[in-house]
This record gives sequence, C-alpha cells and structure tokens, in this order.
Amino acid sequence: MHKICVIEGDGIGKEVVPAAIRVLEATGIPFEFVYAEAGDEVYEKLGVALPEETIETALECEAVLFGAAGETAADVIVKLRHILDTYANVRPVKAYKGVKCLREDIDYIIVRENTEGLYKGIEAEIDEGITTATRVITEKASERIFKFAYELAKDRKKEGKEGKVTCAHKANVLKITDGLFKRVFYKVAENYKDIKAEDVYIDAMNMYIITRPQTFDVVVTSNLFGDILSDGAAGTVGGLGLAPSANIGDEHGLFEPVHGSAPDIAGKGIANPTATILSAVLMLRYLGEYEAANKIEKALEEVLSLGLTTPDLGGNLTTMQMAEEIAKRVEL
Repeated sequence: MHKICVIEGDGIGKEVVPAAIRVLEATGIPFEFVYAEAGDEVYEKLGVALPEETIETALECEAVLFGAAGETAADVIVKLRHILDTYANVRPVKAYKGVKCLREDIDYIIVRENTEGLYKGIEAEIDEGITTATRVITEKASERIFKFAYELAKDRKKEGKEGKVTCAHKANVLKITDGLFKRVFYKVAENYKDIKAEDVYIDAMNMYIITRPQTFDVVVTSNLFGDILSDGAAGTVGGLGLAPSANIGDEHGLFEPVHGSAPDIAGKGIANPTATILSAVLMLRYLGEYEAANKIEKALEEVLSLGLTTPDLGGNLTTMQMAEEIAKRVEL
C-alpha cells in the first residue's frame, strides 16, 4: 500500500489531479490517497496558504501529488520543495506521436537544482529605486545535484540512451558563482568515466534546445536557469500541457505538472491532464512501480496518437474523458 498525499490546489489542479488519480487507480496498485489543502482559496479561508496539517501530511506520506497553485505559488510549492528537501527538479522533454513537436526524436531530461540560486529569495531595497537580489551557489548543493544528474544518465544509458550530461551555466560572466558550479561539475565527472561530460553557456543552450534538441540526454543547471530553460523546452514538444516534473530528495518525492492554475480555463473541464498523468508516471517510478509506469505511458502514447485529446491538442474530449481513454487501456 502506497500512502500518497494529494494536493489539488487551485484552478485546473482540481480537474487534472482527479484525472491522474483515475489513471493511477486503473493500475490495480493499492494506494491510500490522503487529501490535503493548499493554495489561494485556503489562504482566503485560513489566512495561510500552506497549513501545518498539510505539511505534516506531506512529510508522513511516501510521495506528494500536487496540482497547481495560483498567486500563492511561492508560499506553497516553493516552500514545500524546501521543507521536503527535494533538491532535484526533474523535467523530461519528450516528443510523443500525435502531438505537434519540433522534432520526433526529442527525448532528454532537464535536471534543475531546486534549493538555492536566486530562488532563495534574498532580496533587498538598499535605497530608493535601487534593489538587489543575492544569488547563492554552494559546493554542497552543486555536488549533490551533479551526482543526481550523472546517476540519472547512468540509468538511461542502461536503457539504450547516450549516457551524457550537459551542464548549462554562465561562468564567463558570473565568474564566482557559476565558476564554482562549473568546477564542481567536472570534479563530480571524474567519478563517472563512462558518462560523457560537456558544458554549454546558458544563452547558447537556449538556442540549442531549438536547433539541436536531439543531441541532449541529461541537462543539468541552476535553479532560475532551469526554470526558464525547461519551459522553453516544453514548447518544442507540445507545450506546458504535456510537461511533467518530479521534485526528488533523499527522503521525499513531490510530483507536479509544470503548468500553473490556468484560471482562464478553470472549471470548464477542458484542461489537458497529460502533464499531471506523466507526473504520476514519474511518481510510480520513484515508488519502484516500473511496470505500471510503463503501462500508463504506453496507454497515453496510444491515446495521443489517435487524437483522443482535449481541445488544446485539437481533440474534443473533456479532461476526465481523456483520462478514461487512458485508464481503460491500462485496465486491459
């Protein structure tokens, strides 16, 4: 029995999470779903966006499946990542048949350091009209994110992938912070002689994910760079509606779609559940349920290839109807 903390959150989170739960239940794996609250509506009701009860539930469960947060995102999902110490943000970038993509052979993973950088939120107004933000890069956090990236590339190599890690940075300008980041990258690389190592400037990397995305396997970068880069990468494989993510630490896992709460379509039942379902697939792999994860991904691929999708992908199904199409193939 896997005990999962479920936080639907705001907007379309309340639609895509139930869709993912339906698909998870179709696997026949015994789950205990423990529902908890967080987000804008909770803030309006309780005066706090992330209640202590929710934090306690998240810490008690094997994993957290999260939907979306609106204006309170920084106080909910960013805070939750820190509390759970999920230092690795994993964002697959993969082309699926039936989805309009830049290329059909795109299949790589962006690993983003999740705990420091500019997202530490150390800002100040030092004078009228003058503000600062402090960028924090440490050897300890850099080393563990690089080890994570290399281990991921090592696992992918066993599955027939290239076995390469690309470090994206800006050490030519940010000489101290990214200088440390780059040095630690190659220091860790010494322990993984069977994995190729390369580094690329982040601005060039922004171009390469468009001009040669098929050349990447595992890309690792810092917090802000990774956030920006992965959203751009999602655009090459169909958009944020198909972009899942995993936040993984040594003791906890937090799984969420990359898209936000999408208030413009919330409540209409047309939100694309793919990103959340793929996030659930990542959760299953984290839990060691590889067979079920592969079965869901295969069913999803079939549904996408047949055009049984929500309106954003040219289909005419509702969020739950698309989930049902996937679930019934999982149940076969």
